[in-house]
Amino acid sequence: MFDLKIEGGLVFDGTGGPAVWTDIGITGGRIAAIGNDIGDAKRTIDARGQIVTPGFIDVHTHYDGQASWDGDLRPSIDHGVTTAVMGNCGVGFAPVREADHDKLIKLMEGVEDIPGTALAEGLTWNWESFPDYLDALAAVPRTIDIAAMLPHDPLRVYVMGDRAIHSEPANDADIAEMQRLTREALEAGAIGFATGRSDVHKSADGDWTPSSEATRAELTGIAKAFNGLDYGVVQAVSDFNLERGEQDFDEEWSIIADYAKASGRPFSFSLMQRDFAPDQWLKLIARTEKLKEEGVDARMQVAPRAIGVFLGFNCTFHPFMGYPTYKTIADLPLEARVKRMKDPAFKAQILSEKTEKLAGPGSSVPPLADMLMEHIDFVAEKFFQLGNPPDYEQSADSSLAAKARAKGVSLMEMVYDTLLERDGHELIYLPLYNYTEMNYDNVLKMMQHPQALYGLSDGGAHVGTVCDASMPTYMLTHWTRDRKRGDKLSLPCVVRMLTGAQADYMGMSDRGYIREGLKADLNIIDLDNLQMEPPHMVQDLPAGGQRLLQGANGYTATIVAGEVVIENGKLTGAKPGTVYRAGRQLAAAE
Repeated sequence: MFDLKIEGGLVFDGTGGPAVWTDIGITGGRIAAIGNDIGDAKRTIDARGQIVTPGFIDVHTHYDGQASWDGDLRPSIDHGVTTAVMGNCGVGFAPVREADHDKLIKLMEGVEDIPGTALAEGLTWNWESFPDYLDALAAVPRTIDIAAMLPHDPLRVYVMGDRAIHSEPANDADIAEMQRLTREALEAGAIGFATGRSDVHKSADGDWTPSSEATRAELTGIAKAFNGLDYGVVQAVSDFNLERGEQDFDEEWSIIADYAKASGRPFSFSLMQRDFAPDQWLKLIARTEKLKEEGVDARMQVAPRAIGVFLGFNCTFHPFMGYPTYKTIADLPLEARVKRMKDPAFKAQILSEKTEKLAGPGSSVPPLADMLMEHIDFVAEKFFQLGNPPDYEQSADSSLAAKARAKGVSLMEMVYDTLLERDGHELIYLPLYNYTEMNYDNVLKMMQHPQALYGLSDGGAHVGTVCDASMPTYMLTHWTRDRKRGDKLSLPCVVRMLTGAQADYMGMSDRGYIREGLKADLNIIDLDNLQMEPPHMVQDLPAGGQRLLQGANGYTATIVAGEVVIENGKLTGAKPGTVYRAGRQLAAAE
């Protein structure tokens, strides 16, 4: 008798092949049988009329801090994710010395927009080395599995101290020690190594990230820690010197390519279309194709929608935060601010002003914020209200700029009035990247590329501006069912992108597919009724920190290691999740 049977569902096995109506029997946390009339079980879930998929694998999250105090990992678990990979973009919390705790908190706060007060109160810090960190995570009961890459920034700070913060070049001894510690992390089960080289990533003090200008010698030296290993991946985020010209682009690509080659392991980086360089993504695709021809398993992490931010009075950023009169009420509770802002005289005073500069020395606000405000008339052509259900692919005539023109009011008055809706809880969506043509046709081209990899959800990060951990649900709803402004993707293709393709890239041979003997990580989904909810702000982080959450309706059950962790949208209290340890996990699966 099986522990659990899923009966009569339309099963998508993760290969991209056709689905079949069948039953699945689960015993001891593994898939024991697939077929009709497979026998009885202690519990049976009726999946007739619904789809059954492998559990989703999210290769790009930032739960590095949250995972130390939170065993649920919302919002990812609300969207069918059963394995989350963190440590991306080079930021994280291990290895670390006690004296550097604050440095890493400020780094994560600035780069990933996670409240420093929440991190300071929530982080348990019962580790120093990266192996210690994995052990500490393993001691926390959790709903889903997590895997961790060794992040470059804490590694650099651990080895170089303040020299890393000041972006000094690493010497030979520094590189040798970073390589040794990377190997130590990999042998303890780290699933890879990640570096960050973005032009917009800064600490809460306004400093560049320690790894942002790491030399070719440093990156290739670290990457050689993979020599002789048959597991692990390397990851990078870079703007490829977007604003510095063609020569600098070529040099940055060369450094990243050498880093990937030196590792000998699968490699991925973030791909998106940026308004300031609308054709750069095509150039990056061509370079990635060439890198594959040179023998590198090179992938491009692609988001299934715009890389966007939410603007609101409780968010990290909104268009009035630099206005002198708004600053006089900025520290008041939302209700009090809204009351003042509804006063016609107060409104008139703000609308008569101009914003002051937000970025600069000592500020974690990126220069991009000032650039957006400087060009707000242009930017607001992409200011949208998402609505309910949320619509992430709206036409230009739905923008607040278009609505202001139609109503005959100024743009800033329209923005002001919009943000005051729902007693100041209204959000404005701004698609920063992947929306240059005001549609997702180019996103579709990215996703269809054979070297594309679903990614960039940033689960756990940018909690005051972004809520993209909902992307798996968006993949299923928008791209297979709801899209009206262009072509769609097939359901088997989307399921594969979320499951088997992720497992193959990460080397997770025990999951990602529905096969006998594999780990029983599964989703049962009422696809006809699957729908995302609008994002909303909650205050449930340590120290009263706030974050955006976005739920979904339609997940009948999410199963991890044979145990139901979500049922009809509610947590069951089951905690079968664990830390996935690369290398060790492979042996266990064979």
